[in-house]
Amino acid sequence: MGRTRTKKKAHTKATDPPVQHSAPPSIQSLLEKSQSLIVQCDYELALRFIHRILEQDAKNPEAKEMLGVAFLETGEIEKAKLAFQSLLPPNPDAPTSSPPSAHLYLAQLSDDEPKLALQHYQAAVNILLAQLKGKLRADDENSKDEAELKTSIVRALVGQVEIWMDPSYDLCFEPEAEKTCEDLLALALQTDPGNPEALQALASVRMSQQRPDDAKQCLEETWSALKNLDSDDPKLPTIPTRLALVKLFLELALYSPALVVLHGIMSSDDQEVEAWYLEGWCFYLMAEQAQENGGSLDELTWQELAKDARDCLETCQVLHRNQEHPDKPLLEHVKELITKLDGLGITASPVNESGDRDEDEDEWESDDGSVDGDGDVEMQ
Repeated sequence: MGRTRTKKKAHTKATDPPVQHSAPPSIQSLLEKSQSLIVQCDYELALRFIHRILEQDAKNPEAKEMLGVAFLETGEIEKAKLAFQSLLPPNPDAPTSSPPSAHLYLAQLSDDEPKLALQHYQAAVNILLAQLKGKLRADDENSKDEAELKTSIVRALVGQVEIWMDPSYDLCFEPEAEKTCEDLLALALQTDPGNPEALQALASVRMSQQRPDDAKQCLEETWSALKNLDSDDPKLPTIPTRLALVKLFLELALYSPALVVLHGIMSSDDQEVEAWYLEGWCFYLMAEQAQENGGSLDELTWQELAKDARDCLETCQVLHRNQEHPDKPLLEHVKELITKLDGLGITASPVNESGDRDEDEDEWESDDGSVDGDGDVEMQ
């Protein structure tokens, strides 16, 4: 048998299919990924994707805004400001239409420059009002977009009111301060009648004017507008705004709605230090009122209310320490209240194996959402 000749390998360079290189991700897919990471609070990774977008399109307005948000969330305040400023004139790379969100972010980042903050808020209001008019004229009107626009306008107007009323600024002493606040809130309620944040701000103004009855009426309207909102409703105020609402409720002894608002906040974030403090303070005030009313309030003894106060304050104290919370006066008040409860012989409920306190949760609700005989607002 003859020797078998070794076959030469066929030369495949010309006949093999070319290697397929995958196309780089599109800018739109990178934007969606960046947005998803921001929602997940993974800001460091989001920044990597955002920089990839800006390498391809240095003027991309969505990427610039997300860049500002990511810097803001990671504590890079000056970089965040530069990112938002790049979206506005006179920056040569700013988009033709200024995004109102850039003005809103810069307004909130201008704590040390109240007049500049007011300018940014007003610029945002002007843009948003123009957008709202365009929506109302459009045939394909989107009601959800319209509602969100109105909410944004109101918040920008209320933001201005808060600056004018802030005692840490000199603006509150200006002769035009009161009328300016009235005009801003009138525009807010004209834009979105019954908006709970506008009504809450009006109640705050009425309190500063020593008009508690008018303030109470505003708060009752606020509660009527707020109590039936879903947790994802754009009209639902932010947690800081709802905490401010609770403070107004407590100032006017409207304890029931205060507790319901706090319950809603804690269902979203049960680690909110100020919410635990305010709930403890609310129960403490209710215990005091119970003592004045003969020992009970809403079928609870003052001791039961005081124990609820103690439990909330103890939890607040633990969270404050664990989070290294910066509000020292809040902690001092918590300690002061605990000392007073100690003096009354009120101890905290025991902690069970899961780390929770053994306590009964009481619902502070009524059947009709009316105002009861002592002037307190009841809830559903």
